[in-house]
Amino acid sequence: METRNLAVKQVSYCLFLSIFVIFSFQAHFSEAETHYHEFVIQAKPVKRLCRTHNTITVNGLFPGPTLEVRDGDSLVIKAVNNARYNVTLHWHGIRQLRNPWADGPDRVTQCPIQPGRSYTYRFTIENQEGTLWWHAHSKWLRATVYGALIIHPKLGSPYPFPMPRSEIPILLGEWWDRNPMDVLRLADFTGAAPNISDAYTINGQPGDLYRCSKQETVRFPVGSGETILLRVINSALNQELFFGVANHRLTVVAVDAAYTKPFTTSVIMIAPGQTTDVLLTADQTPGHYYMAARAYNTANAPFDNTTTTAILEYKTAPCNAKKGKQSTPIFPRLPGFNDTNSAIAFTSSLRSPSRVKVPLQIDENLFFTVGLGLINCTNPNSPRCQGPNGTRFAASINNVSFVLPTRNSLMQAYYQGQPGVFTTDFPPVPPVKFDYTGNVSRGLWQPVKATKLYKLKFGAKVQIVLQDTSIVSVEDHPMHLHGYHFAVIGSGFGNFNPRTDPAKFNLIDPPYRNTIGTPPGGWVAIRFEADNPGIWFMHCHLDSHLNWGLATAFLVENGAGKLQSVQPPPLDLPRC
Repeated sequence: METRNLAVKQVSYCLFLSIFVIFSFQAHFSEAETHYHEFVIQAKPVKRLCRTHNTITVNGLFPGPTLEVRDGDSLVIKAVNNARYNVTLHWHGIRQLRNPWADGPDRVTQCPIQPGRSYTYRFTIENQEGTLWWHAHSKWLRATVYGALIIHPKLGSPYPFPMPRSEIPILLGEWWDRNPMDVLRLADFTGAAPNISDAYTINGQPGDLYRCSKQETVRFPVGSGETILLRVINSALNQELFFGVANHRLTVVAVDAAYTKPFTTSVIMIAPGQTTDVLLTADQTPGHYYMAARAYNTANAPFDNTTTTAILEYKTAPCNAKKGKQSTPIFPRLPGFNDTNSAIAFTSSLRSPSRVKVPLQIDENLFFTVGLGLINCTNPNSPRCQGPNGTRFAASINNVSFVLPTRNSLMQAYYQGQPGVFTTDFPPVPPVKFDYTGNVSRGLWQPVKATKLYKLKFGAKVQIVLQDTSIVSVEDHPMHLHGYHFAVIGSGFGNFNPRTDPAKFNLIDPPYRNTIGTPPGGWVAIRFEADNPGIWFMHCHLDSHLNWGLATAFLVENGAGKLQSVQPPPLDLPRC
C-alpha cells in the first residue's frame, strides 16, 4: 500500500513539475513583445540658424522617433516614403541574424523604397541590449533621418551597474544651412570634397553658440545627488567628436550596445556610427553646466570648427537675483581638434567586463588598407575635376573603390542567382605592398572601381587588420561592419608588423564594437566568427568617404540546415 501511495505521489510530482516547466517556458516567451510602428518619411519645414528648410524627417520629427524595446522583442516598422528621394532605413548595430532583408543599406541588401511606395522592416532583437540607433542608408539622407534605438534588458534582468535615476538619449548631429542632398550632388559633379556642415547639434538643436539658436537650446533637468545615464550617439554625417559635461566626471559603462569595465573620464571621443553609455552623478554645486561637443579632426582637410551645447540644469540652481535670469552655464574643457593623444587615451581604456570568447584559430587572415585616393582626369581643367591638381576624390579598401550596383541589390542578385552584378574576388591583401603610412608613390594613388565582394564560409574565424594609409592624408576612418559585432584586439601607429604586433593583442577582455576607427597613420585589428549568413556591408561611416568608395561587402555562405541559412525574402521587398 505504501509502495502504491509512493508511486502515486511520484506521478503527481512529475505531472506538477511538467506543468510548472511548461508555464515557466510560456511565461518566459510571453515577456517578449512585438512593437508596431509606422515611419512616414516626409519633408517638413525645420528652422535652424535663422533659416527654414524643407527637411526630410520621419513622422515630422527631427531627430526622428526613439524606439525603446527589450532584448527578445520584435519590431515591425512600416516605412512609407512620402519624400521625393529614394530611401532605405538601417537599424545600426542590430545583428539581423539570418535576416539581411531587414538590414537596409541601399543596393546592398535591398533596392530602395521609391517615392510613394512602402516597405515593412521585420526583425527580432536576439541577445543584445544597450544603445543603438537607426538611420537612413541612402546617399546623404541620414543627415536628418535618424533616431535612437534603445534595448533594455529582459524583464527581471538588471543592468550590470547601479540603476540610474533617469536615462537620456544624446544624439550628436551635423546641420547644413542648405539641403544636404544638394551638397552631395555638387560634390558628385565637381569631384571635390563636399562643403562642410554649418553647425553641430545635440538632439537636433545647435545650442547657445550659434545664431538664432539660444531659445531652443536643449536643457536636461537633474536633481542634486542623482545619477543619470547618458546614451550618447554620434549621428553626425562626417565628423568624429569630443564630448564632455562641465565639472562632471563620466563613467563609461557600454559602447555599441556592449557592456564595458567601468572607468571614469572627463571626455569621450565618439565616431559617427558609435554609441557610448556613461553614468553622470550630479555632485556639483547646483547650477547650470554646459554639455558640449566639437570636432576631433585627423585629416589635413577643412572641417566644421564650431561647438554645439546643451545645458545640464540642476533643479535647485539659483536664479540671478537682479535680473531673474539663470546664471551663465559653466563650459567644459574639451581637447583640441587635433588631440589624438586624448582620443587614443579614451579608446585604449575600453575593456569587456570579464573574459570574452575571442577566436584563436584563424581561418581567414585579412589585411585591408583603408584610405583616400585620386582619380586622374583626361581634362584636368574640367568643371568635373575640381579635386587636388585637377583630379576627382576617391577612396578604397585594398585599392578597390566600391561601386554600388544599379540593376539589383547585391543580396537580391545573390539570392536570385543573377549573374553579372558582382564578383567575389575582393583581394585579401593589398595588390601591391608599400610603405602605407610613409611617402607613397603617386602611381599608387588611383584605385580601381569595381563591385567586388569577399566570400566567407559559415563559421569561419576571421581576423581583419585595418591599415590606414597616408595617400592624400592620414585619417581616422570609423569602419562599420553590418550584421556583426567584433572584438577589437589591438591597435597601433605606423605600419602593422605581422611578426611583432600580434604579441600585443588583447585576447582576454577586448571590447566588442560594431564600428571602430583606424588610428590616423596606424592600424586596428578585429576578430569575429562568420556566424550570420548573407551579404553584409563594411564601410567607412564618414559618408563622404562611403560615397567615394571606401567600402566592401562580405558574402557569408549558408551553413548546414535552416538555422544556418538566410531566411526567404519578404513578399514586399522593393524591386529596383
